[in-house]
Amino acid sequence: MIERTIAITTHGRYLLAAPPAGEAAPLLIGFHGYGEGAETQLERLRAIPAASRWRTASIQGLHRFYDRRANQVVASWMTRQDRELAIADNIAYVSAILAEIARDAPFPHIVFAGFSQGVAMMFRAATACSWRVAGAIAVGGDIPPEISPDALAGVHSALVCRGARDSWYSTEKFDADVTRLRSAGVDTRPLHFDGGHEWSDEVVRAASAFLDQLA
Repeated sequence: MIERTIAITTHGRYLLAAPPAGEAAPLLIGFHGYGEGAETQLERLRAIPAASRWRTASIQGLHRFYDRRANQVVASWMTRQDRELAIADNIAYVSAILAEIARDAPFPHIVFAGFSQGVAMMFRAATACSWRVAGAIAVGGDIPPEISPDALAGVHSALVCRGARDSWYSTEKFDADVTRLRSAGVDTRPLHFDGGHEWSDEVVRAASAFLDQLA
């Protein structure tokens, strides 16, 4: 048996919420978790009070499938299979979305925001981004091991959040991520909140304060 891969064109989707008319705004862009859709992450971002002054977008992973319990289409970012190719595809996908948004309404800087599996993709996209990355909001997921300190240094600041009862994102990973970011010179704000694997109300409050400082 011979296994091969082949590159083809596919289509992804993203959702965009604009700030008040006529307002030149920075961009807040979200990455959902495994088995979620772009709508879920957009709702999380729009619940952040300070996000009302930002142009807000949410990207859906290219790998769609059915959540048969809820009869909904959901997505993931990648699997172990052809992982490096999937990473390259996803980075190109995010870059194309950013370029399209910038053509319609140029933005001064970006904050990336990810939940769970979306955190890894968010950091990959942020560190490959050609626009100024003012910050990253990471909730319940870790930084991919392959990202170098020099690449992380391109992210100006980061809010890193973990629920105390989160069985997926351990304290050890959380502490290691905070150390990696600070060692790379990133202004890092850790949040250890009372909760599980979730985007909690405390995360919303911290994210709002974070965005207020970056707007």
